[in-house]
Amino acid sequence: MNTPTFNHIAVVGAGAVGSFYGAMLARAGHRVTLIGRPAHVQATTRDGLKLDLSTSSATEIIRIEASSDFSSLRTADLVLFCVKSTDSASVALQIAPYLAPHALIMSLQNGVENAALIAQHVPHAVIPSVVYVATEITAPGCVKHHGRGELVIGTMQVSRLSDPQKTLQEIVVLFGSAQVPVQISQNVMAELWSKLMINCAFNAISGLAQIQYGKLAALASVRSTQTALVKEVIAVAHADGIHLSEAVALQAVEQISVTMGSQKSSTAQDMARSKPSEIDHLNGFIVRRGQALGVATPVNQALFALVKLVESTYIAHV
Repeated sequence: MNTPTFNHIAVVGAGAVGSFYGAMLARAGHRVTLIGRPAHVQATTRDGLKLDLSTSSATEIIRIEASSDFSSLRTADLVLFCVKSTDSASVALQIAPYLAPHALIMSLQNGVENAALIAQHVPHAVIPSVVYVATEITAPGCVKHHGRGELVIGTMQVSRLSDPQKTLQEIVVLFGSAQVPVQISQNVMAELWSKLMINCAFNAISGLAQIQYGKLAALASVRSTQTALVKEVIAVAHADGIHLSEAVALQAVEQISVTMGSQKSSTAQDMARSKPSEIDHLNGFIVRRGQALGVATPVNQALFALVKLVESTYIAHV
């Protein structure tokens, strides 16, 4: 296979997830530009991006381009779209004028609606991507990796790609060169729903308690609550035409407690900083979709309401 033609990769919304994947690609010699918040950009430009991998005891300094200006997208062949789900539509509209005609977008986000939402606002091909990584920004310009890192990718029903499988395989090769495993799925929507199920089982509980995943699993009452959450997500998914295995889902939840035991959820990280979370697109989405499909979701509703209650105490000051 020929070398993939991704000469310039831009990361839009370079927070914990985007900065990790951007760092891994830059570390492998690819040209990458992080587009993020000014403090993170300034620290990265001044000192390099400090990367703490879970597999290494030493901090690596990754020299990488960084900007707060969307005009940096003009020469990008591949755009990693990593903004919060709440900002998908607005950011897609903002970046549209700067995208090269041939640019490809990968949505590396939580939730199941983002790729379709982005595609409503740009004429480019959008690749839905399921992200399994535990990472956080510990300070501007500093990324700490807690575990995993693999991606699952696929195509939307209307992919806008002339040769979808060839393009997906080129993405596999690109990330493979950076030691990031990527799997191609023929049913990426089911994969996205599976990830949503994981998020619903962990994010709100971790956020409300400010506790790592491994510690959640130590309490039988929490495990039974997670089981109830999973069953509700599966019921809503089935009503929406997506069939998930309960046994596989519960096993995945158990496995996450081990493979990401030291991780706090992105919701927990947002709540710790008094920032609005993505809860509307996680448990909140399940509640809304359940209402639309006539499926009861009382446990998801309770956790959604509690997170929104906490957010209401600080959201006015953000």
